[in-house]
Amino acid sequence: MENPWRQRWQEGRIGFHLSDTHPSLIQHWPMLNVEAGAKVLVPLCGKSLDMRWLADKGYPVLGIELAPEAIEQFLAQRNAGVSRYTQAGFDVSRQGNVELWCGDFFHLHIQQAAEVGAFYDRASLIALPPATRERYAFHLAQLVPPGAKGLLIGLTHEEADAGPPFSVPDSEIQRLLTPNFRVELVENREPDERGRSESVWALERRGPRV
Repeated sequence: MENPWRQRWQEGRIGFHLSDTHPSLIQHWPMLNVEAGAKVLVPLCGKSLDMRWLADKGYPVLGIELAPEAIEQFLAQRNAGVSRYTQAGFDVSRQGNVELWCGDFFHLHIQQAAEVGAFYDRASLIALPPATRERYAFHLAQLVPPGAKGLLIGLTHEEADAGPPFSVPDSEIQRLLTPNFRVELVENREPDERGRSESVWALERRGPRV
């Protein structure tokens, strides 16, 4: 993950953070028919309240985040105990059904993600510059098993290469993900006041089910 993202957390420039659960998660997650109790991988998770929503629905969450500031702010949102330990080079904080690993997503290995059965990308792919997105798509595919389902929320805007968050056109999302995932566009959201448009994708890891 690139330093500008960490710098934004340190400076409090996190306008991308939603103060509520993303409406597209609420609307589209049920249609995925994710197995009850499946652990959900949330890469580059920030302090997203979407993780609370998933956990409250009975899905254990494995969030990966580079910025410790984001993790501490997430934990402070709820007055509940936190257990902390180190595993595989990550500083891990567990609060209830949410497990947050502080470190580089690309250093997460399949052994650490062995229990993952689903995934959710609200601001991961769009946080990465073009040169890193291909690596991200490949690494995500290595971490989730065949048949695993997930949602990905894309973003387009007219600020050229400005970011993060970056503008990632639908054609690029399809190019990056279709080699390893079944990809379906399920929603195009109306542009916001800044002309930024979100797209919502249902994904399923290709390959024989185990």
